[in-house]
Amino acid sequence: MRNSIEFKVTGKYALFTDPLTKLGGEKLTYSIPTYQSLKGITEGIYYKPTITIYIDEVRVLNPIRMESKGIRPMDYGGGNTLANYTYLKDPAYEVRAHFEFNMNRPELEHDRNENKHHNIMKRALQAGGRRDIFLGARECQAYVEPCIFGVEPGFYDNYGDIHLGNMVHGINYPDETGRDEMEVRLWSPVMRDGVIRFIRPEECTQVRRIAEMKPKSFNESNLQTAEELLAQIEAEENA
Repeated sequence: MRNSIEFKVTGKYALFTDPLTKLGGEKLTYSIPTYQSLKGITEGIYYKPTITIYIDEVRVLNPIRMESKGIRPMDYGGGNTLANYTYLKDPAYEVRAHFEFNMNRPELEHDRNENKHHNIMKRALQAGGRRDIFLGARECQAYVEPCIFGVEPGFYDNYGDIHLGNMVHGINYPDETGRDEMEVRLWSPVMRDGVIRFIRPEECTQVRRIAEMKPKSFNESNLQTAEELLAQIEAEENA
């Protein structure tokens, strides 16, 4: 696929929180990463508002194991409270993604250069990403590196189908949909031989409105500042 990227992401722990478990202050992870979490990881490697990242598929390399921990998160009223968080232990994934131009950003039309963005993204991946990489939650630090999707042996190779039930797919933001709304998408994935193939966001039939939201606008001044910052980063990478 054009403008595609393949990478491996690993860490000690992951927390792809099931929102149903947050009502009582606890957190329980999904068995697999959500589309939105993988999109966030890819955007941590490289992102500009000119492009939209699409996750094509993810491959689960290690067995799905969970570990519970007693946590003392900050309380809204000050001080700390007690909670129990359940994490995925020793997660490792291969991800295949690609980008397309965001047509809801006509003010960035001048920046629609496929080769430029693709080459910068590949260089950023070689360097381990431009921003911190984490698996679901900020405390779950992770690392990315280039890979060839499907080559490394995985625990679930030839395992068959695993139905994972209804779960969050991702979030619709107004700058990507053209609607002044924030929405959440749900779907029912199936892992086949360790691989989950994601449907595109617009293919999700279960969509729930969360709130009204306006897209961030870019004017002449902040566009120029962003371009200058990007040029500085590129110069440092090439140094």
